[in-house]
Amino acid sequence: MPTEGAFASFASAWTVQRRVLGALLLREILTRYGRHNIGFLWLFVEPMIFTLGVTALWSIAGASHGTDLPIASFALTGYSAVLLWRNMPSRCIGAVKPNLSLMFHRQVKVLDVLIARLILEGAGATISFAVLSVLFISIDMIQPPEDLLKLIAGWAELAWFGMALALLLAAWAEQSELVEKLWHPAAYLIFPLSGAAFLVDILPKAAQDFVLYIPMVHCTEFIRDGYFGSKFHAHYNPWFPIIVNAIITVLALAQLRKVSREVIPE
Repeated sequence: MPTEGAFASFASAWTVQRRVLGALLLREILTRYGRHNIGFLWLFVEPMIFTLGVTALWSIAGASHGTDLPIASFALTGYSAVLLWRNMPSRCIGAVKPNLSLMFHRQVKVLDVLIARLILEGAGATISFAVLSVLFISIDMIQPPEDLLKLIAGWAELAWFGMALALLLAAWAEQSELVEKLWHPAAYLIFPLSGAAFLVDILPKAAQDFVLYIPMVHCTEFIRDGYFGSKFHAHYNPWFPIIVNAIITVLALAQLRKVSREVIPE
């Protein structure tokens, strides 16, 4: 039956793809973290330290950011979200050249190398967010999320945005060195507008209209709506990031296809 043959072909291809990604993930972990001290645990310990530091500074300073929400949960949802979308492009830009030797294996593609890095970054930020949430809840520092499904949906949209942006910038970086030089300052400039340090509801109407053109703001508001939706008025459209993410993904895959044709293994 043609259907059975197609399914068998897909299953075989998926098996190969899974093994390739597994090998690349293991190689990336060993290359980045090694076998010393806590090893791959740095994958999520590092973002945890950053988020804990920001939470501690805001708590000591008595920051409120125009809201009566607990500062710990505000910092946790905001800065964990920033780490999710900001670190992915940083890890993928310039990732092709150090891995050109792997391209001798016909099963290994440029996209595989990038996906392996994206999985690691996404996993690190997600584990950090989950562990800190459980820790803060267990010591009664914050309350449990009001709507876990909303929280997961917002987090998934933001992860998709980070992955799509990372793939696009990685492809452009292979065509121009300016991308790598411009991304780092751009990331710092975009950060204050990402919704991590403010709620849309406290902004003037004109500012609200402006920031809601930024997809990360919708995702962050979505996440916070899942965390403590009844305690504030969230402003977001869950479909806006999906549309933006889909456009960026299609553009990124088209650019990566072009880059893959020009890659010469060393």
